[in-house]
Amino acid sequence: MSLDVILREGETQESLLKRFTRAIEMSGVLREAKSKRFFISRGDAARIKSKKAARRRRRQDRQE
Repeated sequence: MSLDVILREGETQESLLKRFTRAIEMSGVLREAKSKRFFISRGDAARIKSKKAARRRRRQDRQE
């Protein structure tokens, strides 16, 4: 997966860096790297997934 950020004419280094970090966040590269940082067994992954789903359902119920 390639991510190119090219310096535009008249653009500062700071705005280029800002665009780069935004592009990295949008692509999900950091999220994937953080999730693969430690080994999680299948059982633990299922438990985490169900907890997230329950939290999401509760949040939706509160908003409605």
